[in-house]
Amino acid sequence: MIVAQMGKAPAMDYLAAMRAFVRSVDLGSFSRAAAEAGVKVSTVSRYVSWLEMDLGAALLNRSTRSLHLTEAGRLFYERTAQILADVQDARSSTTSLNARAQGLLRINIPSAFGRQHVMPHMKDFLAAYPDIRLDATLTDATVDLIETGADVAVRIGALVDSTLVARKLAAQRRILVASPDYLGARPSPQGPADLIHHECLLFALQPTGAWYYRPVGDPASEPIEIALNGHLRANDSEALRDAALSGLGIALLPTWLIGAEVRERRLVPVLPDREWLIAPGPDRAIWAVYPPKKVVSPKVKAFLAFLSQRFGQPPYWELP
Repeated sequence: MIVAQMGKAPAMDYLAAMRAFVRSVDLGSFSRAAAEAGVKVSTVSRYVSWLEMDLGAALLNRSTRSLHLTEAGRLFYERTAQILADVQDARSSTTSLNARAQGLLRINIPSAFGRQHVMPHMKDFLAAYPDIRLDATLTDATVDLIETGADVAVRIGALVDSTLVARKLAAQRRILVASPDYLGARPSPQGPADLIHHECLLFALQPTGAWYYRPVGDPASEPIEIALNGHLRANDSEALRDAALSGLGIALLPTWLIGAEVRERRLVPVLPDREWLIAPGPDRAIWAVYPPKKVVSPKVKAFLAFLSQRFGQPPYWELP
């Protein structure tokens, strides 16, 4: 709303007054302009009188049958008509931009997950939305979306308190795995307590040096902590996967990272009748997060819908 505070005129919607004046001139009367706008004739008349008071000049010579522009009115009409046309053009352009998926889409995605499960699908995404240009940043750092101007980020794990809007794309599950060579060289664990006798490959970024388990299908039960032994720690899940593949021990890894290896039997699930966690706490998942806005842009909606459809429920990396 444009509010004028000039002269002695009362505060009023300047844009509405300009529109009432221009349409009165175009249609030749206050009554036709009022009918078009769905307001009273007195409202249109009051708008025009207010403009004249604000400008300190008569804009119209009124008669019972017609309206005639004064010299000042003609100048104001020409400029005002152009301003209103520019406003309408700006609205139309913005509405058009927001009506279909187009423009530059800036995304942040975790490095390993992005390489395996986002970037391989972007050829199909861009083919489906040819008016979108994609700027992808692969990083394991938690990026400030508003500060960096990013439209959306994929984050994995438990969400921290944030003003961002979150949408769950898929579950985040971890399973114990080891190579057939490793399991063939020693007795397989028959229960969680047996892990103390095995080489456990630890994720250096987990909160403690322990793993946690609970019965499958019982998310309300309290996770039980289990002590571990092992000679290798790493701060990278891909490195732990490679260590497990080489027969160095048992690793607790996300299913999105090792789905292919498990299907090909290069890694074998260990104690699959339990749900395994690297830490107790709130729901862990694969999330899309984006800044809160009254209207979510079509390009962000398209990206989220595409990933949700492509991942599936359950996600494709957990299919046999």
